[in-house]
Amino acid sequence: MTAGMGQARKRSEPRTLRRGVLCTLAAVGMWTVGIAGMAPAAVAADVQSKQWYLKAMGAEDIWKSVTGEGIKVAVIDTGVNPSTPSLRGQVLKGFDASESKGEATDDYTGHGTTMAELIAGTGKGGGLQGLAPGAKIIPMRISDTERQNEQAVNAHDSEDAIRAAADSDAQIISMSFGSEFASVQELEAVKYAESKGKLFFASAGNNAEKGNKLEYPASYPQVVGVAAIDRNGRVGDYSQHGESVDIAAPGNDIPGWCDENFKSYCNKHGTSAATAIASASAALIWSAHPDWTANQVLRVMFDSAARPEGSKKGTLSNYLGHGVVRPGAHINRGLGKPGDPNLSPLTNKKTTASPAPSAPASSQAPKGGSESDAVVTGSSKSTDDGGQLGLIIGIGAAVVIAVGAFAVIRKRRSA
Repeated sequence: MTAGMGQARKRSEPRTLRRGVLCTLAAVGMWTVGIAGMAPAAVAADVQSKQWYLKAMGAEDIWKSVTGEGIKVAVIDTGVNPSTPSLRGQVLKGFDASESKGEATDDYTGHGTTMAELIAGTGKGGGLQGLAPGAKIIPMRISDTERQNEQAVNAHDSEDAIRAAADSDAQIISMSFGSEFASVQELEAVKYAESKGKLFFASAGNNAEKGNKLEYPASYPQVVGVAAIDRNGRVGDYSQHGESVDIAAPGNDIPGWCDENFKSYCNKHGTSAATAIASASAALIWSAHPDWTANQVLRVMFDSAARPEGSKKGTLSNYLGHGVVRPGAHINRGLGKPGDPNLSPLTNKKTTASPAPSAPASSQAPKGGSESDAVVTGSSKSTDDGGQLGLIIGIGAAVVIAVGAFAVIRKRRSA
């Protein structure tokens, strides 16, 4: 997966075998909001009205209890601009693993900033409203294929960023990037993050119609692979499926920054946004239970995920994994049990460490930076504007999943 090996790394917008069969595709459920076009044109000024999934997930009711306060999310991406109205005061000291021009707060495409806003944006100034607005963001910048082709970069930025995130105060790692190439160094970094008690989400990928090859880091055993659904609960045609999918989240028709100029938002789709929303869901649950481990937060996410009527516990979908995230089902209704704090729900193996989720102030800051709890106030790149399924994502839904959409787990992932 390293740049030095010429391996393409993609932003995910548009293992040993865990399951013995591939399943037929259907949908998760019908949502109570209408369908809009997918054209990547600039959205209206009221971008929050385009965030259809917030209503579907019952975000307002969740925020009456928790908003993600006390939780930090390391966003491994193209950088995060802390100067957008929605992210002012939300971004902590980060790390530029790419070693390219700029620093962690210089987002060279707008992609990383979008992910950060979807997680922890405050919605101020008409910007994106994050699902976990009480959380904080620690940016970890890496390079994509285009940047690798344009300038010299660190050939091991992915694994360096993962290790820096593992050593930071972040409880959650969110990585909306992927590559068809696995690497020993990256896998070791992922294992290191697990040993530090981190909960790691990564995008399953957007190439379902172009070979549907496994992507990494989502396909490593210790990482939660995230697929994408639309507002009708149907898995996106682009959303990769198979053994790497652990859970699904909204990913279609999600607003995001059009480019690195941060002038306007565009409608987009992909497992990138789904990964950010899944990470924010974890932040909400962890905020409600700050003494839990990553294993317990993830187990509750799996147990409370929206599943088709009649599907049995202990089954997985190749398209949805354990189902669609719905943090409100746990926060407001108590669904899901935390279980063994030291047993991974991904591998069914004991984890090597289960530290408390909130690291002490003396914990190691991201490599190359100062203490991570110092809020970044600006960027060197300025901007001009400052019963069925029951409650599928917090509201009523009718199930339309085919019986074959879930299959009994034949094999589990092993490290």
